Amino acid sequence: MANKKIDYKSAGVDIDAGNEAVDRIKDGVKSTFTSNVLTGLGSFGSLYDLKPILENYENPVMVQSIDGVGTKTIIARKLGKFDTIGIDLLSAAANDILVMGARPLTFLDYIANDKLKPHIIEEIVSGMVKACRDTGVSLVGGETAEMPDTYLPGEHDLVGIITGVVEKDKIITGESIHPGDIVLGLPSNGLHTNGYSFARKLFFEIGGYDVNDTIPKLEKSVGLTLLEPHINYTNHVFAALDAGIDINGIAHITGGGLVENIPRVLPNGCGVEIRKGSWPNVPVFDVMQSIGNVDEDEMYRAFNMGIGMVFIVNPDDVGAVKDVLKELTKVYEIGAIVDGNSIVSFK
Repeated sequence: MANKKIDYKSAGVDIDAGNEAVDRIKDGVKSTFTSNVLTGLGSFGSLYDLKPILENYENPVMVQSIDGVGTKTIIARKLGKFDTIGIDLLSAAANDILVMGARPLTFLDYIANDKLKPHIIEEIVSGMVKACRDTGVSLVGGETAEMPDTYLPGEHDLVGIITGVVEKDKIITGESIHPGDIVLGLPSNGLHTNGYSFARKLFFEIGGYDVNDTIPKLEKSVGLTLLEPHINYTNHVFAALDAGIDINGIAHITGGGLVENIPRVLPNGCGVEIRKGSWPNVPVFDVMQSIGNVDEDEMYRAFNMGIGMVFIVNPDDVGAVKDVLKELTKVYEIGAIVDGNSIVSFK
C-alpha cells in the first residue's frame, strides 16, 4: 500500500478554524479588560495586576469557583441559538462566589466540542463578554478544544472559572444565622442552568414537544423558555452590602433547589421553614409538573421553583433590603429560620 500523507485536519482537528475563532472573539474579549489585565489573547497564561485591587483591602481573601452549563447546551443546539449560554456560564459562576460576599474580578472559560465552528464559538463568547462587562469582570483567558470522538457530533461542553476577592472579616459564612431570622427570596426567571436532563425528558420525551412549539401557559416557545438566561445577582448582593446591611447568610439556589442549597449555609441547630405560595409561580415549572405528573416534593428538589437566590437577615433588616433592591427586583419574604438540624420544611 502506498503511503498517504495525512495531517492534523484529517484527524479531525482544524487549526485554521481555531485561529478564525480567535479572530472573531478577540475584540469582544478585549472589551472586558480593565487596566489590571496585563496580557492579551494568545498568551500561555493570563497576568492580572492585583496591587490596585488589594490596596482597598486590609486582609484580602481570594475566592474561586468553577461551574458549567450542563445539558442546557443541548437546548441551544436544538434551537441553533448559542448567544445566551455564555451569559449562563458567567452568571452561575458569579452567583456561587457572591454567597460569600466576594466581588468577582476575573473569568476563564473552557469550550470543547467535537468539531470547532468559529461562528458558534463567536456566539457563545459574545454572551459571555456581555455578562462580563455587565458584572465588571475581565475575561482574562480561556481554552477552545476540538476533540473528535470525545464528544458526539454537535456537542458542546462549556465550563468557567471565576475569581473574586473579599475582606476576611466580611466573609459571609452563615455562622451568624439564628432562629427568628427571615428568609428573603430573590426571584428567578426559570430553570437558570439546572435540571435540564429532567426538563428535556419532560418536554421532549414525555410531552413530545419540539423546541419551536408553543404552549398556552408559556409566553415564548419551549426552546426560548428553556434558554432564558440565568440571572446574575452581583448588583443585587452589592447593593445590599454597600448599603451597610448585614446579611447573615446567602444561598444560590442551584441544582437541588431550596431543599438542598439553603442547608449549605446553615449553622448547627438551625432549620428553615418555607411558606409555599409566598412568591409568584414561574409558569415553566407548572407546565413541567403537569406534563409528567411530577410529585411536588420532587419539583422542589430538582428545580429552583422561582427563587434564584436567598438572603437570610435579621427581622429588622427586611425593610432595608427591600428598599435598596426595589429598582432591581421584587423581594419576597418566603420563610424563617427555626430550631432544627439543617432541614428545609414547607408549609
